[in-house]
Amino acid sequence: MIISEQIANELSIRPKQAEAAIKLIDEGNTIPFISRYRKEATGSLNDETLRALSQKLSYLRSLEEKKAQVISSIEEQGKLTKELRTAIENASQLVTVEDLYRPFRPKRRTRAMLAVEKGLRPLADIIFRQESEGRLKSIASSYITDDSTDSEKRVSSAEDAISGALDIIAENISDSSEYRTAIRRILSSHSLISSSLKNEKAREADEKSTFEAYYDYSESISKIPGHRVLAVNRGEAAGILNVSIQMPQEQVLSALERNIIRKNDPETSVLLKSAISDSFKRLIAPSLERELRNELTASAEDGAIAMFDKNLRQLLLQPPIEGKTVLGWDPAFRTGCKLAVVDPTGKVLDTAVIYPTAPHNKVAEAKRILNKLVSAYGVDVISLGNGTASRESEQIICEFIREYCPELRYVIVNEAGASVYSASALGTEEFPEFDVGQRSAVSMARRLQDPLSELVKMDPRSIGVGQYQHDMDQKKLSASLEGVIEDCVNLVGVDLNTASAQLLSYIAGINKTIAGNIVSYREVNGRFTDRRQLLKVSKLGPKTYEQCAGFLRIRGGKNPLDMTAVHPESYQAAEALLGLLGCSSESLTQNGISSSVPDSLDVKALAPRLGIGEPTLRDILSELKKPGRDPRDEMPRPILKSDVLCMEDLREGMELNGTVRNIVDFGAFVDIGVHQDGLVHISQMSDRYIKSPLEAVSVGDIVNVRVLSVDLKKKRISLTMKSRS
Repeated sequence: MIISEQIANELSIRPKQAEAAIKLIDEGNTIPFISRYRKEATGSLNDETLRALSQKLSYLRSLEEKKAQVISSIEEQGKLTKELRTAIENASQLVTVEDLYRPFRPKRRTRAMLAVEKGLRPLADIIFRQESEGRLKSIASSYITDDSTDSEKRVSSAEDAISGALDIIAENISDSSEYRTAIRRILSSHSLISSSLKNEKAREADEKSTFEAYYDYSESISKIPGHRVLAVNRGEAAGILNVSIQMPQEQVLSALERNIIRKNDPETSVLLKSAISDSFKRLIAPSLERELRNELTASAEDGAIAMFDKNLRQLLLQPPIEGKTVLGWDPAFRTGCKLAVVDPTGKVLDTAVIYPTAPHNKVAEAKRILNKLVSAYGVDVISLGNGTASRESEQIICEFIREYCPELRYVIVNEAGASVYSASALGTEEFPEFDVGQRSAVSMARRLQDPLSELVKMDPRSIGVGQYQHDMDQKKLSASLEGVIEDCVNLVGVDLNTASAQLLSYIAGINKTIAGNIVSYREVNGRFTDRRQLLKVSKLGPKTYEQCAGFLRIRGGKNPLDMTAVHPESYQAAEALLGLLGCSSESLTQNGISSSVPDSLDVKALAPRLGIGEPTLRDILSELKKPGRDPRDEMPRPILKSDVLCMEDLREGMELNGTVRNIVDFGAFVDIGVHQDGLVHISQMSDRYIKSPLEAVSVGDIVNVRVLSVDLKKKRISLTMKSRS
């Protein structure tokens, strides 16, 4: 099967869609560009499907390279048969190719090799085919070579000959792709993964009893969820747990015996059973245990990465709080709380440090400084980080609102990653005159004003919306998360005249160098007034322009279409459409052209007249109706608060609104405003059965929850989203 057909089958798309996408990728087009501007070619494949296609394409091409290497190696050995070549060429997985290559792979000297060097392969064939007819000992005796000067090639007895022959049989069984495939099927269905406490010293090392649930644990590998695989892996890496795969040995041996022992010959049957047992225990089981563990881990990582991807996507697409002056508050005890006032454009207006928390407790002074800042700059919202001293800071904020400014509101934001950014080279470059605390306060304000623009500055692994992210393949994780960020940035689009180099670097076709060059051009030549000016930027050629232009917005430029997602290649069609509808480009600078588009508009008939495809015309219409629209506007907005709630205030049955902060395999963590997120277990998320929390919630959702229980000692809150019975 050709690659495009295989990808089409796996992704449930048409072969022509796969062929078109592969061609566009090979031509150097980016995923966001293909997804947005090449819908006619791909049949409107979205960015997630295109990324999956790209990954499968890479895997299958690597597989083809591996097949070619294996065929070449076996051919050089003079052992390549027509049947073997066909089997390798038809293999659809790398593990199948490895199995077929196993008998021909260069090995270190094994017991079977030594037996072959002693000339015992014919004897092994006789035993395997059960052809000795009761004369095995006599036949084996003919292989005795006591007079050999090479001790390694000496066969001293019939028993020695038979033992060597069984070593050959055991290795042949182990090297058989047919047997290994059959064994894999059995192990995948009937094996258990088990873990136990390593020793009492390990119990002491597990101070918080993090892995207590796995001290004496086992579960079928066919049913174990990914988060438990990653948990036992972490416990093993920490030296707390012993982890192993419990295989159905008797079932495997019985299956092999049924396939291998064809005659009711007591003499050879006993020997073959011995060889089969030795092959499985010594050669097959250890390698397949490693393989099973690797597969479990890879599957768990893929699941965790997929969950991380969805969480990150939803976090990045949280709606911005536009037109608000925000005071960012980075809470702390000894070093004081850092404040930063940021205007609606993200510009820092002022900073301050106050000491309302222990050990200073300068509450009155802090309120005076706070009142001065709020009054001087017209602060609308306080954005409070949820880190150390956040609860104490929230109490001060609520008192301040009651005493000084009843109309003021505050929001608690997740400050994960802010400290990493504040101490980074990027943070230092952006605010060289600020210390890390002041940079963090600015970040608190900006991540409320425009989460996407601020969060792209952080390492996505530090944002706090994944699980076990530090225990998995970091290269694979980073690549996946970078793809999510790229998709989100291009979905929203960026303002060419205000975007940072970091944000610009995620636009399709633009790398960090070109992003820096765009900012430099802007600083030297002033704001961009036309998308075509991008072609004057150093190292930004026609191909890069084609990829990036549609995602870069210019507000108040020469051409109103530059503030939309309409690609310059479609400007002629867009202008022709405006003419047919009796509108002008100037209409776009007001409220769009929704009122001018008749309900009866025949898009299918109109598209050929404009020289574009139907999907492109629909996209253009959507843009012209709401020019400069922000897809994030459809997401739930953060809850603005004016009073405080603490864990001690919670009671069983209490109903609250909360914000979904993180989603994991077993449920979702919801911020209900008490500085300790509550857990809604997957079993409590819906009145119906659901397989994944993502069926019920997304990161950033505002949900109604009811308190099930509160454990003050362990700081655990159990919540439910189910309706009352």
